[in-house]
Amino acid sequence: MRVKLNNLQEPALRAYRAMVTARAFDTKISALYKAGKIFGGVFLGRGHEAIAAAEGVFLHKGQDVYAPFIREQAGRCAWGDSVLESARAYFGSASGLMRGRDGNVHWGNPAEGTPAPISHLGAGVAVVGGAMLAKRMKGQTGCVGLACVGDGTTSVGAFQEAANMIAVQKLPVVIVISNNQFAYSTPNSQEFACKSLTDRGIGYGYTVHECDGTDFLATLQTMGQAIAAARAGEGPQWVVANTLRMCGHGEHDDSCYIPQELKDAYADRDPLAVASRQLRELGWITEAEDAALAAECAEEVQRCVAQAQKEAPPSPATENWVATAWNPEHEEQ
Repeated sequence: MRVKLNNLQEPALRAYRAMVTARAFDTKISALYKAGKIFGGVFLGRGHEAIAAAEGVFLHKGQDVYAPFIREQAGRCAWGDSVLESARAYFGSASGLMRGRDGNVHWGNPAEGTPAPISHLGAGVAVVGGAMLAKRMKGQTGCVGLACVGDGTTSVGAFQEAANMIAVQKLPVVIVISNNQFAYSTPNSQEFACKSLTDRGIGYGYTVHECDGTDFLATLQTMGQAIAAARAGEGPQWVVANTLRMCGHGEHDDSCYIPQELKDAYADRDPLAVASRQLRELGWITEAEDAALAAECAEEVQRCVAQAQKEAPPSPATENWVATAWNPEHEEQ
């Protein structure tokens, strides 16, 4: 069920736009954090953009369930989320979907299929599994749930319980494991003893896939295959995408624990540069179009960040802090 390359041009171009936008956003947010304009953590997706964009581009907002994690800005863009909402989350805007109650990357829109992520990523897999079980009970078919985790999360108890439940129930869920070789600062050699994290998926009973997460087209093909299989009723899918986090765990972290020789080995494998080169070689984008796209995305990011910076935070004197779904008509209650 391999996705043919000639069927990938349209999703590839959408995914690439998402990657360019995400990189521009990350660059802007990083600069603002270093200038003291953002409080809390800043977590960048450098090295993860191809994986994330390939997830979001094959999903359908309002039908599927997508649970991104902290490095999935490119996935959010490909899925159709607004850059403005991401900016609002970082600046604590009361106009955002989270109303300034949670910041940075911890925002979602459950009504459209995106649960708000938390730091405990293993628990998020159970949320996706539960959502897909609920859809089955309602008779809904042809939908997919996709849960994103890192290599370290696969050792968490909550993740293993959820992964097992999804496999037993044969739910249409794709678990994407971005193996960036370090669970914060813990290397793979201290995380698991199996040769590949695909072995864990086989053990649970998943159909497994593995790809080089820095290779844009290979990642797009693999993700398209996995999502299509889940959507067609072929059971849960397990995708391991291998990459390197080309930055610290967060902007507070200098990544000194990553060996320099490993950084050097990945210097020419920046997913954005690889994607640009591949698309040009195929004739799907020209050099001029590539430059115009970069300028357009940078302008969009600048506009969204500027708007979010102007918006007011929630007022502790007037805010209704009831932790239920927001209904403006109930503000006086």
